[in-house]
Amino acid sequence: MMLSHSEIWAAIDAVAARAGLSASGLAKRAGLDPTTFNRSKRMSADGRQRWPSTESIAKVLDATGIDLDTFMGLILAGHGRKQTSTIPLIGAQDAQLADAFTSDALPHGLQWDELPFPDASGDKIYAVELAGNEGGPRYHAGDVLIVAPHAPLRRGDKIMIHGRDHQIVLGELIRQSPRLVEIIRFDNGTECSLQASDVAWISRILWAAQ
Repeated sequence: MMLSHSEIWAAIDAVAARAGLSASGLAKRAGLDPTTFNRSKRMSADGRQRWPSTESIAKVLDATGIDLDTFMGLILAGHGRKQTSTIPLIGAQDAQLADAFTSDALPHGLQWDELPFPDASGDKIYAVELAGNEGGPRYHAGDVLIVAPHAPLRRGDKIMIHGRDHQIVLGELIRQSPRLVEIIRFDNGTECSLQASDVAWISRILWAAQ
C-alpha cells in the first residue's frame, strides 16, 4: 500500500500549522517559491494529483527542525497505517564496495537495506548511514543521509562525492568545472580540489537524520 497524495499534502499543512505559518509562509521559510505548496500546485492542468518533491520535503524538515519520524507520524496519523514506503539504505563502508552501485549510480547488490520514507514518486534517491568520521563534526556515526545522485548542484550545497576508486568524500561544494571539483571536506575542514576525471558522480545531500 502506497502513501496517498492527500496524506502527504495534509502532513505538509500540519507542519505549517505547527510552525504557525500558512502553506506559502512555510515554502518561503524553506527557501522555496512561495507558491510551491499552493492548492493550485497540487493538481496538474489535466486534473491529476501532483506529489510534492522529495527535495521540497527535505527543505521543509530542515527549516522547521522536524525529524523524519515525526513527519511520517503526521502522514499516518489517524489512519492506523504502517510505514510501507521505503528507499534503499546502505552503510557508508558498504557504499564504497565496487558492486554497490550500477554504472549510472543506482543501488545494486545485496548490501542494501530499506528505510521508511515518504513516497519519493520516482525520485532517484537513497540513504547512507555513516559509520565513522566521514562527516567530521557536522555529521556523526549513525547519522543517515538522504542523497540524490546527479542532482543539480550549486555553491554551498552539501555533497557526497563517489570517486572512481569507490571511495566517498563528504563536503560542501565551492565550485565545479569540467576539470575540477573544489570542496571543503567535512572530515578535516580543509579546502581541496579533486580532478573531475577522478569523480564517478556527485550526490547532493538533501537531508540528514541525526
